[in-house]
Amino acid sequence: MEFPITGDYIELCKLLKAANLVMSGGEGKEVVAEGLVTVDGELETRKRCKIRAGQTVEFAGNVIEVK
Repeated sequence: MEFPITGDYIELCKLLKAANLVMSGGEGKEVVAEGLVTVDGELETRKRCKIRAGQTVEFAGNVIEVK
């Protein structure tokens, strides 16, 4: 799925919630901390990692292309 952002970046846990892949920001932080999310093919455990346009996030078989 494509996900457009309006600012310079979006925090990883907020992106997961905004893309409706988790029910809450707390759940987003939890799945990131558990090592279930990759950014550009690399495991990402920083909950507030800044995701910028051009990056790809994967979680639970879902791929988010940030535009």
